[in-house]
Amino acid sequence: MKKLALGAVMAFATVMSAGNLSAQTALKDVSKVRDGIIFVGMAYEISEQCDSIRARLFRGFGYLQSLRSHASSLGYSDEEIDAYINDDAEKDRLEGIARAQLASLGVVAGDPESYCTVGRAQIAANTRVGWLLR
Repeated sequence: MKKLALGAVMAFATVMSAGNLSAQTALKDVSKVRDGIIFVGMAYEISEQCDSIRARLFRGFGYLQSLRSHASSLGYSDEEIDAYINDDAEKDRLEGIARAQLASLGVVAGDPESYCTVGRAQIAANTRVGWLLR
């Protein structure tokens, strides 16, 4: 399966602003941030594999900005957020989770129509992934 673009998604988040307070728990343990990045990656992958579905780019960028702002509001510094975004092991871990979630929804690697089917179902159910697609 084509490698998910979570690295690119996470890189976009680096251009957003954040505060400078120190946080106590690892950012990877903040479910809202972690899961949000996974949802954006899943939506992006669906849009890349299915010709009839597009990513809502402005909505996606705004959502990533809200995730970064959330991390900042919890006290994470720019440096902590950037370290999380640029952590290759974490990118690989999140990609694995995203792939597993897509597979559990019915995506079959190498079958573009399965991405379309899952994408249309996500849009119809207005899930976070579907909200990021059109």
